[in-house]
Amino acid sequence: KVEVVLTDGRRIITFRNGTKKEISADKRMTTICFSNGDVKKTMPDQTVIYYYAGAQTTHTAYPDGLEVLQFPNNQIEKHYPDGTQEILFPDHTVKCLYSDGCKETFFPDGTVVKVEKNGDKIVVFSNGQKEVHTAQFKRREYPNGTVKTVYSNGRQETKYSTGRVRIKDEEGNIILDKK
Repeated sequence: KVEVVLTDGRRIITFRNGTKKEISADKRMTTICFSNGDVKKTMPDQTVIYYYAGAQTTHTAYPDGLEVLQFPNNQIEKHYPDGTQEILFPDHTVKCLYSDGCKETFFPDGTVVKVEKNGDKIVVFSNGQKEVHTAQFKRREYPNGTVKTVYSNGRQETKYSTGRVRIKDEEGNIILDKK
Protein backbone atom coordinates (compact mmCIF):
# COMPACT_ATOMS: atom_id res chain seq x y z
CA LYS A 1 0.00 0.00 0.00
CA VAL A 2 0.97 3.61 -0.54
CA GLU A 3 -0.01 6.31 1.94
CA VAL A 4 0.02 10.03 1.14
CA VAL A 5 -0.60 12.77 3.70
CA LEU A 6 -1.88 15.95 2.06
CA THR A 7 -1.08 19.47 3.28
CA ASP A 8 -4.67 19.88 4.57
CA GLY A 9 -4.18 16.81 6.81
CA ARG A 10 -6.17 14.29 4.76
CA ARG A 11 -4.63 10.85 4.27
CA ILE A 12 -5.06 8.81 1.11
CA ILE A 13 -4.10 5.16 1.19
CA THR A 14 -3.90 3.28 -2.12
CA PHE A 15 -3.89 -0.52 -1.99
CA ARG A 16 -2.40 -2.88 -4.57
CA ASN A 17 -5.84 -3.95 -5.84
CA GLY A 18 -6.69 -0.32 -6.73
CA THR A 19 -8.83 0.41 -3.69
CA LYS A 20 -8.34 3.91 -2.27
CA LYS A 21 -9.16 4.99 1.26
CA GLU A 22 -9.36 8.67 2.17
CA ILE A 23 -9.42 9.72 5.82
CA SER A 24 -10.37 13.29 6.75
CA ALA A 25 -7.90 15.43 8.69
CA ASP A 26 -10.01 15.10 11.85
CA LYS A 27 -10.30 11.31 11.27
CA ARG A 28 -14.10 11.56 11.56
CA MET A 29 -14.94 10.74 7.95
CA THR A 30 -13.64 8.04 5.63
CA THR A 31 -14.30 7.33 1.99
CA ILE A 32 -13.29 4.04 0.41
CA CYS A 33 -13.36 3.74 -3.38
CA PHE A 34 -13.20 0.07 -4.34
CA SER A 35 -11.71 -1.14 -7.61
CA ASN A 36 -15.15 -2.38 -8.77
CA GLY A 37 -16.56 1.18 -8.55
CA ASP A 38 -18.33 0.75 -5.21
CA VAL A 39 -17.94 3.62 -2.73
CA LYS A 40 -18.33 3.45 1.04
CA LYS A 41 -18.51 6.65 3.08
CA THR A 42 -18.57 6.73 6.86
CA MET A 43 -19.80 10.09 8.10
CA PRO A 44 -18.84 11.84 11.37
CA ASP A 45 -22.19 10.78 12.94
CA GLN A 46 -21.39 7.13 11.98
CA THR A 47 -23.93 7.09 9.13
CA VAL A 48 -22.63 4.68 6.49
CA ILE A 49 -23.45 5.34 2.84
CA TYR A 50 -22.59 2.51 0.46
CA TYR A 51 -22.99 2.93 -3.29
CA TYR A 52 -23.14 -0.32 -5.30
CA ALA A 53 -21.81 0.67 -8.73
CA GLY A 54 -22.97 -2.48 -10.53
CA ALA A 55 -26.57 -2.12 -9.32
CA GLN A 56 -26.47 1.71 -9.23
CA THR A 57 -28.03 1.43 -5.76
CA THR A 58 -27.28 3.41 -2.61
CA HIS A 59 -27.67 1.85 0.84
CA THR A 60 -27.58 4.27 3.77
CA ALA A 61 -27.42 2.91 7.33
CA TYR A 62 -28.11 5.45 10.07
CA PRO A 63 -26.89 5.12 13.69
CA ASP A 64 -30.49 4.78 14.95
CA GLY A 65 -30.94 1.58 12.89
CA LEU A 66 -32.88 3.04 9.95
CA GLU A 67 -31.68 1.74 6.58
CA VAL A 68 -32.61 3.40 3.29
CA LEU A 69 -32.09 1.86 -0.16
CA GLN A 70 -32.34 4.02 -3.29
CA PHE A 71 -32.61 2.21 -6.62
CA PRO A 72 -31.87 3.55 -10.12
CA ASN A 73 -35.60 3.51 -11.03
CA ASN A 74 -36.18 5.99 -8.14
CA GLN A 75 -37.77 3.35 -5.89
CA ILE A 76 -36.86 3.98 -2.25
CA GLU A 77 -37.11 1.41 0.53
CA LYS A 78 -36.91 2.29 4.20
CA HIS A 79 -36.23 -0.47 6.71
CA TYR A 80 -36.95 0.57 10.29
CA PRO A 81 -35.39 -1.00 13.40
CA ASP A 82 -38.80 -2.37 14.52
CA GLY A 83 -39.02 -4.48 11.32
CA THR A 84 -41.41 -2.15 9.48
CA GLN A 85 -40.62 -1.58 5.81
CA GLU A 86 -41.84 1.32 3.68
CA ILE A 87 -41.48 1.17 -0.10
CA LEU A 88 -41.96 4.34 -2.15
CA PHE A 89 -42.50 3.50 -5.82
CA PRO A 90 -41.68 5.86 -8.71
CA ASP A 91 -45.44 6.33 -9.40
CA HIS A 92 -45.82 7.65 -5.80
CA THR A 93 -47.51 4.48 -4.53
CA VAL A 94 -46.42 3.76 -0.94
CA LYS A 95 -46.45 0.23 0.49
CA CYS A 96 -45.96 -0.37 4.22
CA LEU A 97 -45.08 -3.83 5.51
CA TYR A 98 -45.49 -3.97 9.27
CA SER A 99 -43.61 -6.31 11.59
CA ASP A 100 -46.93 -7.83 12.79
CA GLY A 101 -47.61 -9.13 9.25
CA CYS A 102 -50.11 -6.45 8.16
CA LYS A 103 -49.64 -4.58 4.87
CA GLU A 104 -50.98 -1.23 3.70
CA THR A 105 -50.71 0.28 0.24
CA PHE A 106 -51.50 3.92 -0.47
CA PHE A 107 -52.13 4.70 -4.16
CA PRO A 108 -51.73 8.16 -5.72
CA ASP A 109 -55.48 8.34 -6.49
CA GLY A 110 -56.29 8.10 -2.77
CA THR A 111 -57.18 4.38 -2.72
CA VAL A 112 -55.90 2.52 0.35
CA VAL A 113 -55.55 -1.28 0.53
CA LYS A 114 -54.99 -2.91 3.90
CA VAL A 115 -54.24 -6.63 4.22
CA GLU A 116 -54.48 -8.15 7.69
CA LYS A 117 -52.12 -10.95 8.69
CA ASN A 118 -55.05 -13.43 8.43
CA GLY A 119 -55.44 -12.47 4.73
CA ASP A 120 -58.54 -10.28 5.10
CA LYS A 121 -58.35 -7.29 2.78
CA ILE A 122 -59.98 -3.86 3.12
CA VAL A 123 -59.97 -1.52 0.13
CA VAL A 124 -61.08 2.08 0.64
CA PHE A 125 -61.58 3.91 -2.65
CA SER A 126 -61.20 7.64 -3.13
CA ASN A 127 -64.90 7.87 -4.08
CA GLY A 128 -65.91 6.70 -0.59
CA GLN A 129 -66.71 3.10 -1.49
CA LYS A 130 -65.21 0.36 0.63
CA GLU A 131 -64.60 -3.33 -0.09
CA VAL A 132 -63.96 -6.05 2.46
CA HIS A 133 -62.58 -9.39 1.25
CA THR A 134 -62.47 -12.40 3.59
CA ALA A 135 -62.42 -16.15 3.02
CA GLN A 136 -66.20 -16.16 3.65
CA PHE A 137 -67.34 -13.17 1.56
CA LYS A 138 -66.61 -10.07 -0.49
CA ARG A 139 -68.59 -7.00 0.49
CA ARG A 140 -68.84 -3.55 -1.08
CA GLU A 141 -70.15 -0.65 0.97
CA TYR A 142 -71.37 2.43 -0.88
CA PRO A 143 -71.42 6.00 0.49
CA ASN A 144 -75.24 6.05 0.30
CA GLY A 145 -75.43 3.14 2.77
CA THR A 146 -76.07 0.33 0.28
CA VAL A 147 -74.12 -2.86 1.06
CA LYS A 148 -73.62 -5.69 -1.44
CA THR A 149 -72.19 -8.99 -0.21
CA VAL A 150 -71.18 -12.02 -2.28
CA TYR A 151 -70.55 -15.12 -0.18
CA SER A 152 -68.00 -17.81 -1.02
CA ASN A 153 -70.84 -20.20 -1.97
CA GLY A 154 -72.03 -17.69 -4.61
CA ARG A 155 -75.04 -16.36 -2.71
CA GLN A 156 -75.56 -12.60 -3.08
CA GLU A 157 -77.15 -10.21 -0.64
CA THR A 158 -77.88 -6.53 -1.23
CA LYS A 159 -79.06 -4.27 1.56
CA TYR A 160 -80.16 -0.89 0.19
CA SER A 161 -80.11 2.34 2.15
CA THR A 162 -83.91 2.41 1.80
CA GLY A 163 -84.19 -0.76 3.90
CA ARG A 164 -84.87 -3.02 0.93
CA VAL A 165 -83.12 -6.42 1.07
CA ARG A 166 -82.56 -8.63 -1.98
CA ILE A 167 -80.97 -12.08 -1.81
CA LYS A 168 -79.98 -14.22 -4.80
CA ASP A 169 -78.93 -17.86 -4.69
CA GLU A 170 -75.68 -19.11 -6.18
CA GLU A 171 -77.28 -19.30 -9.67
CA GLY A 172 -78.47 -15.70 -9.54
CA ASN A 173 -82.15 -16.49 -8.84
CA ILE A 174 -83.88 -14.02 -6.52
CA ILE A 175 -84.94 -15.89 -3.38
CA LEU A 176 -85.92 -12.81 -1.34
CA ASP A 177 -86.78 -9.24 -2.27
CA LYS A 178 -88.13 -7.48 0.78
CA LYS A 179 -89.01 -3.83 0.24
